[in-house]
Amino acid sequence: MRTTHNAKQRPLSRRLMPLAWGLAAVVGLVLCLTWGALQVQVTLAGFLNGESLWSKAQKQAVIELAAYARNGDPVRLQSFRGNYEVIRTDRWARDAIAAGHYDRQAVYAAFRRGGVIPAAIPGMVFIIDHFAALPYVGPALKDWRSVDGALEELNAIAGQLQQSYAQGIPSVEEINRQRARIDALNAFIQPRSDDFSLQIALGAAWLGRVLFISVLVMAMLASMLWMRMAQRILAGIRGTEERYRQLFDSAADAIVMVDEVHGRILGANRTAGAWTGREPRELAGMHFHELFVEGSMRSAGSSTIGLLRAINGLIRSVETHSSLTTWGAQPVRQAIMRDVSDRIAMEQERRIAAEALASVAEGVIIADADRRVTTVNSAHTRITGYTLPYLQHHRFDELRRMPDGSPLPASIWDMVAEGGNWVGEVQSWRSDGSSYPELLSISAIRNGEGRVQHYVAVITDITRSKADRQRLEYMVAHDALTGLANRSEFQRHCAQAIEAAARVNGAAAVLFVDLDAFKAVNDSYSHAIGDRLLVKVAQRIRRELGENDVASRIGGDEFTVMLGGLRTREQAAHFASRLLQSLSEPMLIGDYEIVMSASIGIAGYPLDGSDPVTLIANADAAMYAAKTQERNTFRFYTPLMHADARMRLMLGADLRQALIRDEFHLVFQPSVELRTGRIVAAEALIRWRHPERGELMPDEFIPLAESLGLIRRLDAWTMRAVCNQIHLWDQAKLPPIRVALNASAATFGHPGFLDSVKQALQASGISPKRLLFEITESAILRLGEATEQTMHALHALGIGIAIDDFGTGYSSLAYLKLSGIDYLKIDRSFVTDLPDSANDVAIVEAMLAIAKSLGMCTIAEGIENVAQHEFLLHAGCTEGQGYYYSRGLPPQEIERMMSPNPRHEPSRLRLVPPK
Repeated sequence: MRTTHNAKQRPLSRRLMPLAWGLAAVVGLVLCLTWGALQVQVTLAGFLNGESLWSKAQKQAVIELAAYARNGDPVRLQSFRGNYEVIRTDRWARDAIAAGHYDRQAVYAAFRRGGVIPAAIPGMVFIIDHFAALPYVGPALKDWRSVDGALEELNAIAGQLQQSYAQGIPSVEEINRQRARIDALNAFIQPRSDDFSLQIALGAAWLGRVLFISVLVMAMLASMLWMRMAQRILAGIRGTEERYRQLFDSAADAIVMVDEVHGRILGANRTAGAWTGREPRELAGMHFHELFVEGSMRSAGSSTIGLLRAINGLIRSVETHSSLTTWGAQPVRQAIMRDVSDRIAMEQERRIAAEALASVAEGVIIADADRRVTTVNSAHTRITGYTLPYLQHHRFDELRRMPDGSPLPASIWDMVAEGGNWVGEVQSWRSDGSSYPELLSISAIRNGEGRVQHYVAVITDITRSKADRQRLEYMVAHDALTGLANRSEFQRHCAQAIEAAARVNGAAAVLFVDLDAFKAVNDSYSHAIGDRLLVKVAQRIRRELGENDVASRIGGDEFTVMLGGLRTREQAAHFASRLLQSLSEPMLIGDYEIVMSASIGIAGYPLDGSDPVTLIANADAAMYAAKTQERNTFRFYTPLMHADARMRLMLGADLRQALIRDEFHLVFQPSVELRTGRIVAAEALIRWRHPERGELMPDEFIPLAESLGLIRRLDAWTMRAVCNQIHLWDQAKLPPIRVALNASAATFGHPGFLDSVKQALQASGISPKRLLFEITESAILRLGEATEQTMHALHALGIGIAIDDFGTGYSSLAYLKLSGIDYLKIDRSFVTDLPDSANDVAIVEAMLAIAKSLGMCTIAEGIENVAQHEFLLHAGCTEGQGYYYSRGLPPQEIERMMSPNPRHEPSRLRLVPPK
């Protein structure tokens, strides 16, 4: 509650001022008398202190002199001299004051040397100088002076004794004589010293009584005068108080008088009692803040607003003005409370409306009946940049147009005038001249007669939401990585192209594009490089598109292209050739130059299908045929392709069952030493006895097993079967030949591969040196750094490693430096045309030279005639495989050929142990 001083109380203050001054005078007089009494007491204390010191010094001097006379101790003499000096100093100061002409500072110094209390020295000097004749003071001074001669005689005796001891030890008679004199002088001094002390003590008591009576009389006289004056003043005030009380109780506002110090109510008028539900006298003694709801009081300028609570629970808002006054000497706060409940309610409604207007994120415009702007909120200024002073001279519809650029139609105002609310998108302008899309809502405020008094327009900048919607629509219809259309958008465009072709009896074609060996790029470089490569591919596809063409990425490395406006589907061949040429050009991705190829399948409307789904499926089947037969080419769809696709699906299901039913078996193709023709090894080849299709070769089901994730199970079966077969041959006492088996990249790079090898060796009990794992260059490339670790671990076990099909992959000489490689297998593609092809001759001779320099054993595949055999033998190849020696044979045939005592005709192949 704010406090102000009330100027109307000043006359009363002036009337009470004499009482205050009188009281101050009484208090001042008492203080002065008390101070004087204290000074006198301090002086008497000084006298008593001086007397005590003087008496002590006199007594101690007599004792020290008597001791000196007895034993001549110089220390005793020195102590006597010190005490005598105290007596002499006090006596000198006393006599100097009595003389009337003295040096005040020297006297003060003498008393201080004598040990007198410094605060009492001025009073002692004053009393000795001016009041030596006071009762008890005069006799005390007389006693003090009466012993001066005796003290001087003691000093003379000290001098005589000092002279006697200086000449030798005095006689006993001399010492006794001097001690007798000392005792006589002490008998003279002692009564007078005691009388001096008594006189001083009696004087102090007498003076204390005099001072007390004086102070009491003066205080009583002053108080009586003050009370007489107060009676006259208060009699005049009482009449004024009665008149004030009448005004106080009849006031329409509640008035409460509050003790400023303690906050307690001293009085209240009848209005305050009525508002609180209490009698005014019941309010007296209560704390002022107890009348209000806790925490409701708040400052409002020079006043305070709070919630006044009555006994019955009724609460009203009151505004309190207070002024500080005094009741006598008591500070009192006069609090005047006015009921402002109605005003607070109105202000709250206005504040809520104003805060709501200011805080909403949408811009708000309030205009008059002529649509001229009267008020805008901060959000409107932030959105448009226009300030209220500028807009007050304009109609708010002047800066807005319909999306097509036309002015807002009159129908809007008619709708709003009839009580409706118009909401729509408009084009609006900012203060910098830029335009933006805006959602505008217009409503009207009417007067009591129903006429439009104001328009309220709410605006929202929908630039971002429109952009988000467009971006979302784009994302829904396009691939996030490449920006091409996605599957659903592509099908929509494809349907439109089919409808257009149907109207003009034309054609449309769908091309299904799949990148060749894209997985190797991901595995070799990284998926990030793979993504950048897909973006490059999309750019090149988009570069070849025509006006009626659409491209999409439907997943992974698969793209589709729709060619519209064709006369026949065969026209798509020209586009497919251009696209293959474009995609085969090197692509620079960061620091890498990557060369890719693609396989394309083509299906056309109306020959290959009449709807997008069918055309895409048929183009996919054609693409698979292109990838299977040749790669980096295109194929048109034929119905037979779908039969092949269905056959692949059926074969995949049969492959899973084949593993369960154990439909696989092994055949072994011997590997002979070219120089001697002896069998030194055999390669294990897997076969599948299909229950319906008969025996299937690996080329028919191994790629399918890799795509279905079954290749590791096949490799594990093969490894167990090979180990078991070697164990059976060992039991039959056959020569210990080496057996090679192929390992896929998925198996070779698996973390559990080495453990599975160890388990198979342990279960069969064969030597690790009997095994040879063949791995292709492409598998080494896919495995990366893990290849060398696995090879090193196998080599440590004693298992051999061979690079299979060398020369058909990347032919990197870095592979040959990997630890653990023992064999190099030359692919059959380099053997087929030997010795007639000069290129093949040069390549094979180079491979053999490299292998020889690295200490590797070479094995040539696909030897089918004597000319190939003779060339490889003379070129330095170590071993060979092929139909010239033998096809893949069942284990029993290998056992018959290697048996030391064959029961059939001897074979031209002779068995030799491996070197």
